[in-house]
Amino acid sequence: MGNQSKGRLVWNHSTHIQGLIPVLEQLISYPGITTVTPGVISRSKGHSPRLKLRISVPIRGGYKAIARQGKTVQEVFIVTELSHEELETAINTVLS
Repeated sequence: MGNQSKGRLVWNHSTHIQGLIPVLEQLISYPGITTVTPGVISRSKGHSPRLKLRISVPIRGGYKAIARQGKTVQEVFIVTELSHEELETAINTVLS
């Protein structure tokens, strides 16, 4: 895969966790990440004071991740050829 073009961010929801979109926009500029799609938003019992993005489960062609901020949780689907470890490194880099 020789082209170094930016991946795409899919806007399929009108609501997103505060601060999530800038992080996802940084993530799609990573080589090997093709598509990032924010999914369903829900409420959680726990409270996360700052934005977290954690890889949850593998999906076909990538991974599902869970974004958390405050009491809000949002699924994020990441289509990538990166390994679990490489994606985790990319996520930690854009969150730091």
